Amino acid sequence: MEYLIAFVVGGLVCVVGQLLLDVGKLTPAHVMSTLVVAGVFLDFIGVYDKFIDFAGAGATVPITSFGHSLYHGAISEAEQHGFIGVATGIFEVTSAGISAAIAFGFFASLVFKPKG
Repeated sequence: MEYLIAFVVGGLVCVVGQLLLDVGKLTPAHVMSTLVVAGVFLDFIGVYDKFIDFAGAGATVPITSFGHSLYHGAISEAEQHGFIGVATGIFEVTSAGISAAIAFGFFASLVFKPKG
């Protein structure tokens, strides 16, 4: 049942993104930014951790989880180091994901012919 819930919730996040593209006529960059900010906002009001407990990978895999990670990193480092901790915390927590995206993007560009 956990797999089904994760699949449905992750799919619903994708449906929201697709609706923003098709109905809202937003660009992919706007949709991505909107979903990241939505993850930050949901974590700010205290809902995203409960959402992760319910949906598991359905809540941790989509782009909204990146916003959740950014918020957690910024808040935890800000509590320890003050204002400068906000910037360092964001990069400390999310550096592995950002590095992986850059590396996989580079290797994909070697295999396939990128356009644009």
